Amino acid sequence: MDKIRKEALQVTKEIVVKFIETQRVSPASLGEVFPSIYRVVLESIATDGARDGQPPVVPTASTGTERE
Repeated sequence: MDKIRKEALQVTKEIVVKFIETQRVSPASLGEVFPSIYRVVLESIATDGARDGQPPVVPTASTGTERE
């Protein structure tokens, strides 16, 4: 797993934990919510990196559950 995807996975995890703590997301809906948030985070990182002159990161159909 490359550095960008690893960072996106960590950020997504932190966001989801906060949503669960504030009861905006239930643990039962985690399977639906996590991949959606991961894609948004990864796309945001890719868009920001492109603005900074970095090569674009192409989001994949990944759910963020792959292992190293």
